[in-house]
Formats: sequence, C-alpha cells, structure tokens
Amino acid sequence: LEKDTRISYFWTRYVKLICMTLFAVHSAGCFYYWLATHHHVADDTWIGSLIPNFKERSVWLGYTYSMYWSIVTLTTVGYGDLHAVNTGEKVFNMMYMLFNIGLTAYLIGNMTNLIVHSAVRTLAMRDAVNEILQYATKNRLPESLKDQMLAHITLKFKTAELQQEEVLEDLPKAIRSSIAQHLFRTTTEKTYLFKGVSEDLIVHLVPEMKAEYFPPKVDIIIQNEMSTDFYIIVSEAVDVITYKNGMEQFLSKSGPPDMFGEIGVIFNIPQPFTVRTKRLSQVIRISHHNFKQLLQPFNEDAKMILSNFLKHLKGLRKDELEEIPLVTELLGDLSTGGTALGKSENSTADEEARRNSTGYNFSKTLPTRVIIHGYHPDDKQNEENPGKLIHLPDTIEDLLRLAGEHRPENLQNILEDNPHTNIEISF
Repeated sequence: LEKDTRISYFWTRYVKLICMTLFAVHSAGCFYYWLATHHHVADDTWIGSLIPNFKERSVWLGYTYSMYWSIVTLTTVGYGDLHAVNTGEKVFNMMYMLFNIGLTAYLIGNMTNLIVHSAVRTLAMRDAVNEILQYATKNRLPESLKDQMLAHITLKFKTAELQQEEVLEDLPKAIRSSIAQHLFRTTTEKTYLFKGVSEDLIVHLVPEMKAEYFPPKVDIIIQNEMSTDFYIIVSEAVDVITYKNGMEQFLSKSGPPDMFGEIGVIFNIPQPFTVRTKRLSQVIRISHHNFKQLLQPFNEDAKMILSNFLKHLKGLRKDELEEIPLVTELLGDLSTGGTALGKSENSTADEEARRNSTGYNFSKTLPTRVIIHGYHPDDKQNEENPGKLIHLPDTIEDLLRLAGEHRPENLQNILEDNPHTNIEISF
C-alpha cells in the first residue's frame, strides 16, 4: 500500500504505525497473562495477588487487566498497581521495557519524518524569501525590483511540480521528446516564424525548448540586453515596452502563439524592446545557439524561416520600426536593391548547380551583414560617420557596385587609392 500512489502515503504510514503499536501491546499483554495462568501458585502472580481465583473468572477480565498493564508499561507511566510478583514475571518485565525503548524510538522517528516532510517545502520557501529580503535590504534595491524577486521565488515553489526539467530528468530521451511534442508542438507550429517548415525540423526543435513560468509584472527580457534566447508565448499575455527619454512607453500587447526576442537574436543586436508579463504566463524558451545548430542541415526550412521573418518585419507598426533603425534600413535595401542582388546571386547555372549539390547552412541563407567605410583601415577617421550596413554579396564586383550605390563620392577613392576597404563583419 505504501507504493500505491492512489493512496495517501501519510495516512498509510500512520495506520501502519498504529497497527504495529496495538500488535505489540496485544502480544505483550497476552503473554503476560499466559505466564500468570501457567504459574504453579495462582496467588503468586501479578493478577492473582489482586483477583483471587482469576482463572475461574471471565477471560475478558484477564484480557482487560493485561492490556491495561501493557499500555501503562509501554507509555512508561507505571502506576504500580499491577506489578511483577514472581521471578519469571520480573524477567519478562525487564525484556518488555527494553523492547519498549526501541519501539518508542521507531514510532517517534517515523511520526517526526511524516510531519516534518509536509513542512519541508514551506520551510525552504521561507528561507529563500528571507534570503531575498536580506539581499535586497543590504544592497538597497528598489521596491519594484524586490517585489519581482519575491514574486519569482513564490512562483517557483508554487509551480515546482510543473517544472519540466525536474519532472523529466530521470526519463529516457524518447519519452521526454514525446512529452515535449504533446505539450508544445501545436503552439510552435502556429508561430509565424515556423509556418511552412518541415515536420522534421519541428520534431528536432521542440525537445530543445525549455518551459518557464513568470509571475505578473515581471520583465522577461530587457531593452538593450544581449540577445541569447527568444520566446514563444504559451499562455496569458505580455506587454511590449520601450523607453524614451527615461519614460516608459507602451507599444503593443502579445499573446499565444506570438513570439518575442527573435529580432534581437536573428539580427544579433541588443534587444530592441522590454517585454513584461501582464499575468502569470508560461513561455517556452529557445536558445540562439541551439536554434542555429539545428538549422544547419535544413536549408529549405532556413529559407522559409527567413521569408517568414522578413514578412513579419514588413508587418510591424511604424512606432515599432522607429525603435529598430536597422530593420527600417534593411527593408529599404530589400525594396530598392533586392532585385539586382537576386540577379547577381543567380548569374550562372553552374553556380546554382554547385550550391544545390553542396548545400549551405543557415548562415549562408541569411545574408552576411557587413559595414563598409570609404577610407583605409589604417586611417583615423571621425567616428561620427559609422559606415553603411549592407548584405555581403558573393563577388567583389557586386560589393564595389553596392559601395558605389551607397557611397558614390568615395567609390573612386576605394578603387584607386585604397584597395583594402575596411569591412566590419557582423554575424
């Protein structure tokens, strides 16, 4: 019964300890009464000294007296009204009291474990909260940040049974993958970024996702922080926020199955927005490194993801685009130079055949971003002119052509005087 999860372990153990105690009391009382009935002098016994002719009396009377003695002795009360008279009874009394020491220790230890076990998590949560409060006080953290820390700790303990890694860590990989597919596959397929991709990519991607819970009014990502992960919303909603002149400005609201953080990850730039939960929210986190590694063998899916991403960028609102100058510049370049660049990429059938035969990874599918400058790398230039961000073409001729389009005033300088144009590559 103790291994049957359908029955409360606490009550199973509790009933077991009670039955064990009653069995010990019953056995000791019966044996003590048996000693009295088999003694050659009936009056020279623990019960015969009080009840003459007890053998002719009811057996239930003897059982009552023997149980009374056994319980009183077990509880170490020892009133002394029923005491050993002959040598055999005294020896049995000594053995019974030694047994009682071990039985009492066993009962107390088990009851303590049962009671304390139910309070361990509460005690751990109280200790964690106290540590957070002490840390916040010593470091003079603002109240808003302290509240976020406390909310996160409280949520961690409330959702301990829902934490994916802790629940699944002992299961085989195949079972973990099946559970992840059941929980997150539908949500993943509904996101704009993965629409139209192959089933194989989804099967490989979903097990690498990590489920996380965030309490209300907590920042999941912060504006201008480094981009290491992006997220898919599973439940509830988040607010997309930006800061202008130190003032917080609301941009939009996102809910399932929207994504956030992917712009910073794909462009490898600091996160352009702050994302804050409205209520208790569940999200799934995708690591930038894992995502890049998974896409290596899926060339066609990488192209589809890139296409979906560009469509999403074109659908951003004007106030959102204003916060990401790089995206605005990219969309402008795509609209003006996309056709010419596409022609240069498909200039020969041999080049196309070579690409199709060898394949190329996601880093080749996503154009490499470079910054071109119209001066020699060794020259010291004013940092007010940071250069022009472009997509790196396949040939030097295309690169020079783009340089002429974006910086015609410096093209002659590039071709004649400074053949080693300074190029900063951003991956």
